[in-house]
Amino acid sequence: MSNLTNKFIKKLTCAVLVSTMAFSAWAISLSDAKKQGLVGEMQNGYLGMVVESAEAKSLVASVNKKRKSIYMNLARKNKITMQQVTALAGEKALAKTQSGHFIKNASGQWVKK
Repeated sequence: MSNLTNKFIKKLTCAVLVSTMAFSAWAISLSDAKKQGLVGEMQNGYLGMVVESAEAKSLVASVNKKRKSIYMNLARKNKITMQQVTALAGEKALAKTQSGHFIKNASGQWVKK
C-alpha cells in the first residue's frame, strides 16, 4: 500500500472513532436498534433501515447526516472522491458489524452477519 493510502486509512479509522463519540447522545439507541434488527450497515458506508419504523428512520437520518459530513471532510483532506471514502467506510463498517446484526449484501438483501 502506498504511504498516502496508509495515511488515509489511519485518518478514516480515527474519523470512525470520533464519529462514534459524536453519536454518544444516541449510542445506546443505535446499539439497541442494531440488536433489535431495525437497522444495519450498508456497503456504501451508511446505515440503513431493515424494518420500517419512525424511530429507526429518525436514527438513520441523524447518523447518516453526520457520517456524510465526516466523509466529505475526509474526501477533501485526502483529495479523493466521496465514492472512494464511502467504499472504504463501508468495508470497515461491515467488518466491524457484530455477529447477529444485519448487513446489506451485494445483492441488496438484508442478512444477519
